[in-house]
Amino acid sequence: MKTLQEYTPKVKICGITSLEDALAACDAGADAIGFNFAEEAKARGRYIDPDKALLIVDELPPFVMMVAVCVNEETDTLFDYLTFVDRVQLHGEESAEQCDAIGSEAIKVFRVTSDFDVESMQDYEAASAYLLDAWAVDARGGTGKTFNWDIACKAVALGKPLILAGGLTPDNVAEAVR
Repeated sequence: MKTLQEYTPKVKICGITSLEDALAACDAGADAIGFNFAEEAKARGRYIDPDKALLIVDELPPFVMMVAVCVNEETDTLFDYLTFVDRVQLHGEESAEQCDAIGSEAIKVFRVTSDFDVESMQDYEAASAYLLDAWAVDARGGTGKTFNWDIACKAVALGKPLILAGGLTPDNVAEAVR
């Protein structure tokens, strides 16, 4: 099992809504870009229609991972997305069984509260990675809020690649990685 120090940090930029933004993220060194297909992302200007995202994907350089950010989508819809993206990020209340059906093309998101149970993440063993994001009552992701990163240290012990989200800035990202 890898320790936290053995992982090479990667960067994923979410909320891509235009080709220009996608290319800028790639030029800046992003390893992955995220397209928000969740309807609730419309209220914050982070939504993109999957058909428009497909046009962007066709213009991007190789070796950049494409991620569809989804909330409580039907399994068939997730498989449709996987015809043009590399992973689906399950950011809702998806079941472990649905995650199992998607398998290693799933990234399961956990919204972290102060009493978050890290052990509950193990129910989603089929996912290729876990993503920890700060819990907010009014939004899933993109809130700019951080959470107690000691929880992330405990999650690393599960042996699955871990993605941190929520309130990461140039001022705190080095601390988050540590």
